[in-house]
Amino acid sequence: MATDRTSLQERLEALKRAETDSSAVLEDDKQDFKIESRMAQAESSLKKEVRSRGREEGEDAEAPSGPVGLDIGTSHVIVAQNERRYIKTTNQLNAFFTIPHSKFAKDILVKNDVFFFEQDGMYYIVGYSAENFANMFDTDTRRSIKQGLLCSDEKEGITVIQAIILSLIQKPKRFGEVLCFGIPGEPLDGIGSVTYHESIIKMFIARMGFSPISINEGMAVVLSELAEHDYTGIGISIGGGMCNVCLSYLSFPVLTYSIQIGGDYIDNSAGAVVGIPGTRVKAIKEKELSLVVKPKDRLTTALHIFYNELIQKLQKSMERVFSASNQIPMISKPIPIVLSGGSAMPDGFTDIFERSLAKVRLPVEISSVHLAEDPLNTTAKGALIMAMTEEVAE
Repeated sequence: MATDRTSLQERLEALKRAETDSSAVLEDDKQDFKIESRMAQAESSLKKEVRSRGREEGEDAEAPSGPVGLDIGTSHVIVAQNERRYIKTTNQLNAFFTIPHSKFAKDILVKNDVFFFEQDGMYYIVGYSAENFANMFDTDTRRSIKQGLLCSDEKEGITVIQAIILSLIQKPKRFGEVLCFGIPGEPLDGIGSVTYHESIIKMFIARMGFSPISINEGMAVVLSELAEHDYTGIGISIGGGMCNVCLSYLSFPVLTYSIQIGGDYIDNSAGAVVGIPGTRVKAIKEKELSLVVKPKDRLTTALHIFYNELIQKLQKSMERVFSASNQIPMISKPIPIVLSGGSAMPDGFTDIFERSLAKVRLPVEISSVHLAEDPLNTTAKGALIMAMTEEVAE
């Protein structure tokens, strides 16, 4: 009987172990299901329409109730959120303008719902209103970010970028909600620290109550645009301050880097030629420029020249970086290049880029070059896709 009791005890213990193991397997299955569910939801959102708008004066910032994608660019800050039937993006100009403190000025600013803050005896007007003031005084706006990174020349730059983010979003409705923000690749032969830039932004976002994660801007382009290619290809974000490049293989960022030349360089260089501020050149460029149409005056001639220079420098950098790398995998078929960012939007830019690419030697074969479906919002959308795949902190 002792043997039977021992045998029974062993069987009971074995059953308990099996139950524990089954529970562990069940938990693993649940976790796998959660991950697959989040991935499926994220990928389904790729098919949704993007509805974009600028932040309006006097409008209150929104408290997000789900994952958030954030693009902190040199020219614009864009927030992306997943709605039931579409992806919503809200953007704010990443610029500021200062005027001296006075009660009269403050009354006017408040009356007209101008977004500003006061510091050290000055009013800091931020966002789209800053551009209006700069044009009124026939001068340039100031930037909290230059060439893609937090600007060391502007002592209040960090406060300005925080104010711009707060003009778009408040703390989340659920503490620990995931917010994914884009960061540049390390600049080639450039200046500034990506590590410092990323850390400052991450600390601020965490203080707001989010769980912050970062994603390379070029990789965000890949996530947004190359699902049908198994996230294999080259994503390029051509913004105001820099060009970000990412070679991705099956969603793994193999190579990432940036060059610190972009739309601001084009605007300021063309403006210097004709003697007008870069801020005004930017407005003219965004409204009228076509790289297909023959230049009609000195300004458009200069814009064509500097756009060609940007494309040449970008493609030469790709040739140099890709050819020098030993990390590029054996890819069995040609891969696509997708272009995004506001500086890639002028009519004819994609065609010029594709024709010029024939003069460059790359260690991978290119199947096509195309412009992102929504170039201004591509990075924010890709960041949102990444945020949607992450677990919300409890």
